[in-house]
Amino acid sequence: MQRTNTEVNYTVKEEVLAKYAKALSHPVRIRILNFLESQACCFTGELTEEIPMAQSTISQHLKELKDAGLIQGDVMLPRVKYCINQKAWAEARKIFISFFEERKIL
Repeated sequence: MQRTNTEVNYTVKEEVLAKYAKALSHPVRIRILNFLESQACCFTGELTEEIPMAQSTISQHLKELKDAGLIQGDVMLPRVKYCINQKAWAEARKIFISFFEERKIL
């Protein structure tokens, strides 16, 4: 069977679900979110004290979470303060619940 080069049109819901799933797809990001939730907000340096990884690695994971909208960063030179984006978190929760509820596989 030959493949075609047709573009797949995804629904907005599929795109959003995939965006959040990708952001949550690494254990370090889950750890970051757990830490942010327990602290309300924190600076990158606090995360590097909590998670034994290079600051550049932590920063890359923060970027992925921020790009997905799950966290927000406020520049407070020379540092950045990170917090969970409550609105996006509520949306992610709702869309994941909906996804799993619609597929009662077990």
